[in-house]
Amino acid sequence: MSDPAWVPQSCTLPTEERPLRVAEWDGLLSERLTGVSRPGAPHLRLDVADGPGVEEWVRDLVDRERGCCSFFTFTLAVGDGGIGLDIEVDQAHEAVLEALAARTAATREQR
Repeated sequence: MSDPAWVPQSCTLPTEERPLRVAEWDGLLSERLTGVSRPGAPHLRLDVADGPGVEEWVRDLVDRERGCCSFFTFTLAVGDGGIGLDIEVDQAHEAVLEALAARTAATREQR
């Protein structure tokens, strides 16, 4: 995911900031991810362990991601001890979601 080739033209995040954003996602995934599923083709669900400041962290990251990649649709569901983060894209951006899913799987394997 750190390879800029997978980033679509519609992403407006400056190139020099992309490694930092990838590191933020990696941090969230490595520290808080408890589950991942694929409810549908252009849909990824991440389950994140809640804790002090985690909901704010996820909301901030999602808000900033929306600001540069408007093709993402994020839905948060906060429940008892966990946060469900649904990420969806249109068909034109499925490769981006696949790259995020692959990065998520790789992060889980490294734990």
